[in-house]
Amino acid sequence: MAALLGLLLALAPAASAAGGLSDAAASLKKGKVYVAPTMQDRFSQAQADALSKKIDKADKPIFIAVVPETAGNSVVTDLRTLVGIDGVYGVWKGTSGFMARSDRGAMSAGAADRIATAVGHADKGDINATLNDFVDQAAPQTKGQGVNHSTSIAWVVIPVVLVALAGAGVFLLFRRAKKRKEEQARAELEQLRRVVDEDITAFGTELERLDFSPSAPDADDTQRADYSSALDSYEKSKRLMAEAKKPEDVKQVTETIEDGRFQLATLAARREKRPLPERRPPCFMDPRHGPSVKDVDWAPAGGSPRPVPVCQADADRVAAGLDPAVRTVDTEHGPQPYWNAGPAYAPYAGGYYSGFGGGSLLASLAVGTVIGSMISSPAYAAPMYDGGGHGGYQDQYEGGDFTGADFNASDFGGSDWSGGGDFGGGGGGDW
Repeated sequence: MAALLGLLLALAPAASAAGGLSDAAASLKKGKVYVAPTMQDRFSQAQADALSKKIDKADKPIFIAVVPETAGNSVVTDLRTLVGIDGVYGVWKGTSGFMARSDRGAMSAGAADRIATAVGHADKGDINATLNDFVDQAAPQTKGQGVNHSTSIAWVVIPVVLVALAGAGVFLLFRRAKKRKEEQARAELEQLRRVVDEDITAFGTELERLDFSPSAPDADDTQRADYSSALDSYEKSKRLMAEAKKPEDVKQVTETIEDGRFQLATLAARREKRPLPERRPPCFMDPRHGPSVKDVDWAPAGGSPRPVPVCQADADRVAAGLDPAVRTVDTEHGPQPYWNAGPAYAPYAGGYYSGFGGGSLLASLAVGTVIGSMISSPAYAAPMYDGGGHGGYQDQYEGGDFTGADFNASDFGGSDWSGGGDFGGGGGGDW
């Protein structure tokens, strides 16, 4: 009897954990944040309900759970399997901290990990702040619709089609998902086109304002070469923008504009007998300001200070305690700084900084922003919307689609807390 009692006691935690995962999965399928009863002293049900409302309002397939340390090392993957929906999954586990993963159809590879790490470092063990900051950062980058969406394909269309049309229905769904991605790409390109055309126009205005004539008596060969390079960049940027077929094509346009603006700054310095400018990144506040002249300590709204390259005018504004002249663009939420306007602007910003460390530099400048999370991944330069064939997992599924347990665990992120759980309150290594 004593031996039997000992065995039952040993099995009790495992049985409790299994029951907890089932309860967690049931809550997540309803679009509710799950909090284990033993964790409600650290994250209350009221806080969970408020976070559930935020996720529901965002209408994105984001799933959050707060579980005890006994939940096990594979809790994130286990929850993904039990819920069965493509999306972004974040789990706070006991004292180990916060971890997040995503299906590639819902978010670019590694992005959820980077966001989790950033908010974990910023919020230093505060569960409520960490989870809310994570949802705020992840929602604009997450593809697909939430589980409570009134027209959710996940719960209505897919089961009916699979039963009624079998293989033919699945093929049609895949084609529809691909078409939806192509339509999204076209919409994002048109959104970018307006912004890039403004940048090209501003560059052309600077060319005219310089009022340089190659045939002028005081013009020398070096000045003519600078002017010719700047003019070639202007014409090339217009041609590349006219030929752009997808958002990723914008990267080479802004790269060309940046190069032309430096040649223009060099020409101006030669004509005014000033020292030639150093080849530095463009002004972070607004690339239309041209090459930066120095780095200043500055913090975006809600972020921590970091050194950023700025033009002289913005350096003077910051030194005087004024707001810099930030480049804003129109979004569905109103005007936003370009670094917080959504993932479509990652190629736009990436082109301006491609000659200065590219994504690594821009990610460090914009840490804690939408582009800061996106630009560090090579996904912003990859052909996400190719014109033919099925290129892989992301061509097949988008966030919010019901896939059950049929997903690639290695794409989702590999083993969970197998490394020991030393995450410092957020994120953790390369899972």
